[in-house]
Amino acid sequence: MLKTFRIGGIHPPENKRTARQPIEQAPLPKQAVIMLSQHIGTPAQPVVKKGDRVKVGTLIAQASGFVSAHIHSSVSGVVSKIENTADISGYTRPAIFIEVEGDEWEEGIIRDNSIQDTSALSPQEVVERIYRAGIVGLGGATFPTQVKLSVPPGKNAELLIINGVECEPYLTSDHRLMLEKGPEIISGIKLLMKALGVNRAVIGIENNKQDAIEHLRSLTAGNPEIEVCPLRVKYPQGGEKQLIDAITRRQVASGALPISTGAVVQNVGTAFAVYEAVLKNKPLIERVVTVTGKNLQEGKNLLVRIGTSIQDLIETAGGLPSNTGKVISGGPMMGKAVVALHAPVTKGCSGILLMDEQEASRKKIRNCIRCAKCVHACPMGLSPNLLMRVSELALWEKAEAEKIMDCIECGSCSYTCPANRPLLDYIRAGKSKVGNIIRKRTTKK
Repeated sequence: MLKTFRIGGIHPPENKRTARQPIEQAPLPKQAVIMLSQHIGTPAQPVVKKGDRVKVGTLIAQASGFVSAHIHSSVSGVVSKIENTADISGYTRPAIFIEVEGDEWEEGIIRDNSIQDTSALSPQEVVERIYRAGIVGLGGATFPTQVKLSVPPGKNAELLIINGVECEPYLTSDHRLMLEKGPEIISGIKLLMKALGVNRAVIGIENNKQDAIEHLRSLTAGNPEIEVCPLRVKYPQGGEKQLIDAITRRQVASGALPISTGAVVQNVGTAFAVYEAVLKNKPLIERVVTVTGKNLQEGKNLLVRIGTSIQDLIETAGGLPSNTGKVISGGPMMGKAVVALHAPVTKGCSGILLMDEQEASRKKIRNCIRCAKCVHACPMGLSPNLLMRVSELALWEKAEAEKIMDCIECGSCSYTCPANRPLLDYIRAGKSKVGNIIRKRTTKK
């Protein structure tokens, strides 16, 4: 019997329309707009100025604080300005604008099939290379990888879990990466194991990607320390806590970190980026992005330079259909609507989804009928109907007591609600408010 997590979950239509589309190199942009805040934590601080010439891989912004990540130029050219610009959500944040001239790379980056011999590297040196390359979690959370590999005092890492689930509908970038970059991913997994000091890794892949399961199993046949674990298809199995539960049968307690279970979770894209960082000296300057939609002329999986505009990617995939109602960064469940198409791709962007007007339209909201479908669907065991209500009424103490901060914003509640109530919208707003209250309270202490 296939494993899966034990609390809640739903089965939205998969719509994996680009699963058979090989990864293609996206065209170079004419201008790259590289956000300084494209990771969880403190924004990076620029180390270049207007007029500076940069190459592909040049450090342009330095990590600022413990939870932060370096940012490198994804193109070669001239820094034209450093100023605020809109991100995908419409918020203005600082960015470095680079006018592209050619495609000249930093000399230390290995671009051929040769690799460095890293057998003599210590775990600390592996983590240091990951830090220098600006690697963050590529599953969407964008948590700086070097921080996740630094196990807190008193905790012990026993198992590395590699997230190849990709349960979000429409998205196929991880699937294609597993099929096309399998050996590199396995190398990255071994480096992550070394960094953590663990001797066992499990790659979790949902059973709708049988070709990826078979491929990675063939690559790990001689590596008993790495196991490929097929999982029953169920959303949101790609959530860190849900994946830990599915594979280890251990659950992360409310308010606790995943490391409390002895497991560290990394995305397959992150494992590939670690391979490139440690063995190729290559910073995180590009990633695979799925561009898809039911009415899109030609859905694609594109290897995209960070800082390329969403508009450019849509044009590469055939252009914006006339009946487009919404463009989403990410998938339909956890993604966010794009306010401006000139907004750039960041490290955390795994997909661009185009919805037609009918698919994007919201149905009429009706009164809650207390059916409890949202409660049964919630993978965190929360009561979304109650959390929406207390957020509406600004009852922040009650919201905190009802564990609103445990919400992983998967959207399962809104998806199942027969009354079409915007449960997640209110919970997100309430979670933001309660989070600010907690931070202020902690600062005072």
